Amino acid sequence: MKISELIESRRADWKELEDDIEWVRKSSRRKLDPDRLASFAKRYRAACSDLSLGISAGFPQETIRYLHQLVADGHAMFYRSSTFRLRTWGKVLFSDVPRRIVNDPCTWIAMALFWGLFFGSMLGSSVLDNFSAEVAGESTLAEMESMYSEPIGSSSTMDSRSMMTGFYVFNNAGIGLKCFACGIFLGIGSLFILAFNAIFLGSIFGHMLNAPQAGNFITFVTAHGPFELTAIALSAAAGLRLGWGIVDTNGWERGASLRRRASQAIEIALTATVLFGLAAVIEGNISPTVIPYPFKVMVAALSTLLMIVWFVVPCLVYGQQSSLEISSNET
Repeated sequence: MKISELIESRRADWKELEDDIEWVRKSSRRKLDPDRLASFAKRYRAACSDLSLGISAGFPQETIRYLHQLVADGHAMFYRSSTFRLRTWGKVLFSDVPRRIVNDPCTWIAMALFWGLFFGSMLGSSVLDNFSAEVAGESTLAEMESMYSEPIGSSSTMDSRSMMTGFYVFNNAGIGLKCFACGIFLGIGSLFILAFNAIFLGSIFGHMLNAPQAGNFITFVTAHGPFELTAIALSAAAGLRLGWGIVDTNGWERGASLRRRASQAIEIALTATVLFGLAAVIEGNISPTVIPYPFKVMVAALSTLLMIVWFVVPCLVYGQQSSLEISSNET
């Protein structure tokens, strides 16, 4: 068949694809007819093949340009993004994401490891004389005691508030980033970083709670502690989810499996980032001030309640997602 005859034989399908593209462009997703949408997809794939054939067979440049534009328009409609809707966005943020996080085994593994080692190290520092010194070092403990030697809200602590806020923001963000990024090592890296920080922080807490500066230390850490410590555990959960995509490919190639697991890992990591941000705001504006301690306790309680509501209530109202649903969301 001559090239001109081949072009003429395909021209009717190209025209129908043009009509389909215009139809999709003007219609909302809910009003799209499934049968016509299937025909549109078939014509779009055929046009892609025609473009490839035309380039190799030497179609006229005018026809090639026409097919390029037709395929580009078809691609834009075939893979068009969903229109932003506040209601849809709200459902994703306040229902889908917390349910996926709560029902992800990686979340519970990270939480159990962090809080278990944290409270275990705190107890060890309280009952064993040299435990905290062996873990954190004498110089670190001395520095912590010096840092909280003066009452919270004194002139020296207020003068250094901005500097310390910046330090804690970068320090905590660094811990979270390490926990997440090390997940690429099959998730083991995230668990290692998480375990190290849980033992270190637990040892510091255990030592300071028994030190003469305990009152100042508690006054400072109470308000922002719930957000900050939970964010560290969630960062590791995100890294573990990322690493598990390499171990359990679910039939995909490892690269493809990693990309699909990454979407859920990023959800968890972004949640941890939000918690780090909230902790930083509290740490910079409430923790170092002379605000009465009962108010700081109330802030901590409210922070904990907000996390419980955000994570647990969607599961109770909408029901839990099974692991099959989680996998389908990744694919």
